[in-house]
Amino acid sequence: MEPMESSARETSAQAQALINWELAASTAARLTPAGPVLGSAEIGAAVDNLRLMADLSVPHVHDITGLEAARDLRDSSVLVVDRASWSKANTQSFAVMLQPAMEKMLESRRGTLNPGTASVSGAITGSQLGAILAFLSSKVLGQYDPFSALAENSTAPAGGRLLLVAPNIISVEREINVEPEDFRLWVCLHEQTHRVQFAAAPWLRHHMLEEIDSLSGQLLGNVDSLMERASAAAKSLKDRTASGSAPSRGAILDLLQNPEEKAAISRLTALMSLLEGHANVVMDAVDSSIVPSVKTIRQRFNSRAKDRGVIEKFIRNLLGLDAKMRQYSDGAKFVREVVDVAGMEGFNRVWESADHLPTEAEIHNSRLWLERMGH
Repeated sequence: MEPMESSARETSAQAQALINWELAASTAARLTPAGPVLGSAEIGAAVDNLRLMADLSVPHVHDITGLEAARDLRDSSVLVVDRASWSKANTQSFAVMLQPAMEKMLESRRGTLNPGTASVSGAITGSQLGAILAFLSSKVLGQYDPFSALAENSTAPAGGRLLLVAPNIISVEREINVEPEDFRLWVCLHEQTHRVQFAAAPWLRHHMLEEIDSLSGQLLGNVDSLMERASAAAKSLKDRTASGSAPSRGAILDLLQNPEEKAAISRLTALMSLLEGHANVVMDAVDSSIVPSVKTIRQRFNSRAKDRGVIEKFIRNLLGLDAKMRQYSDGAKFVREVVDVAGMEGFNRVWESADHLPTEAEIHNSRLWLERMGH
C-alpha cells in the first residue's frame, strides 16, 4: 500500500472516531419512546399499505409539478421503517455529510490530537447525538435521504432512499382521528416530492454536500471557540425560553458568527426553504379528488402544534425546528409567486443548475429571482 493511500485511510478512520456513530444509533434505539401497540398482522398490513400509497403518490406528484423525473419513479428504494431504524439511517447520512469536514480538521491538527482523547470525545458526542435522534425519531413521519448511497459499504440505491416511519404515521393518524389511507397518501405526496426534486436535479445531492461541507468546515475549523459560543447560545436559549420569546433560528444556529459561517447558512437556508416550500405547494395542490378527506387532515394536523409541552418546545427551539416550519411558509410563498408569474415550467428552471437556485434574499423577494431568470 502506498504511504499516501495509507495516510488517507488513517485520517478517514480517525475522522470517523470523532463521533461514535454506532453508539449514536444504539443510544437512539435505547432512548426512543415506545410507539403504538400493533399486532404482527397489523404491522404487515400497514407496511404493505404504506408502500402502496408511496407508489400511488408518484403520478400525482408528476401531474402537479410537471417534472418528467416523476413519471416512472416507483421502485424498491421506498423503505418502511421503525423509529430505531430511522435513527440508524440518519447516523449513516450524518457520517457522509460530516466526514470531509472532520478529515480537514484532522489534517490541520495533525500530531496535536490525542487518539485517546478523540475516542472519549467521540463517545460523548455519539451519546449526545443519539439522544437528539431519539427525540426526533418519534416526530418524523417520512424523509427522503439522498446521501445514504454514498456511505461506506452502503447497499442503498444510487438515487437515495425514501424512509416512511410507520409507527409515527400510525400514531398521528390515530391521534387526529383521520382516515388512515388518506393520511398515508397525503404524507407520501410530500416525501415523494423531495425524491422527485433530487431526481429532476441529479447535481443537487453533491451541491448540498458541498454546502454542508462548507458550513461544517467553518464550525469545526473554529473549534477552539466553539465551546465558548455553545455556552453563550445555551444561556441565550434559557433566557429567551424563560421570557417566552422563541429564538429566531434555534440556539444551535446561534453558534454562527463570522461572515463565512453566516454566508454558508444563508445558502443552506435558501436551499432548504426552496425544497420544503415546493413540497408544501404540491401538498396544497392536492384536492379531494386525490385525498378525499384532505381538508379535515390539514385542519387537524396543523392544530397539533398548539398542544406541545414545555420540554418539547425547548428542544424544538434548541434544534431550530420551528424555524424549519417557517422555511416551509417562506419557501412556499416564493414558489407560488414564481408560478403565478412564470408558470410551473418557468419555476422548474430552478432544477436545471446550481446557478438557478434562489438566494435567501430572493426567497423573500421572488421578483429578484424572476428578473435574474429573465422574467
